[in-house]
Amino acid sequence: MTKKEHIKQAPQAVAVAVVTVSSTRSAESDKSGAWMKSLCEKEGHTIVGYHIVADDRHTITRIVSSLIETAGPDIILVNGGTGISPKDVTIEAIRPLFTKEMTAFGVLFAKLSFGEIDSAAILSRAAAGIVGNTAVFCLPGSLKACKLACIELIAPEIEHIAAHLRH
Repeated sequence: MTKKEHIKQAPQAVAVAVVTVSSTRSAESDKSGAWMKSLCEKEGHTIVGYHIVADDRHTITRIVSSLIETAGPDIILVNGGTGISPKDVTIEAIRPLFTKEMTAFGVLFAKLSFGEIDSAAILSRAAAGIVGNTAVFCLPGSLKACKLACIELIAPEIEHIAAHLRH
């Protein structure tokens, strides 16, 4: 089946959850999470969960697993905790859950980031993969990085991804 055929059969509304990983942000100061929720709603998608969690590997794993079990989102957008500092544990918390990794996502995000921030792009460990029937995207926490990933990579394919995972 061609991409065009997949898109014709793709759902118009996708269930999305947003998770912000931060020990300092609140619902009022979470610009990245708020922007991603707003973008998804503007695109006609449904927000089925929103959480802000501390930079703790077990908490991140528990929240993502719980969202998948209880809310059944097609997509989870996780922002924050993808850098290289000792407190950045999002990738270590979520990658073991992947049954399949979407390896091109990290590569393409790094390429786009390089165009924006030059060699500092090597500090990001953005990743994506499949957990059950849910695609989980792990993004840097900065608003600029979230916008780049969502506008250039995720939003254009969100319905296409959901269609594949629902079959």
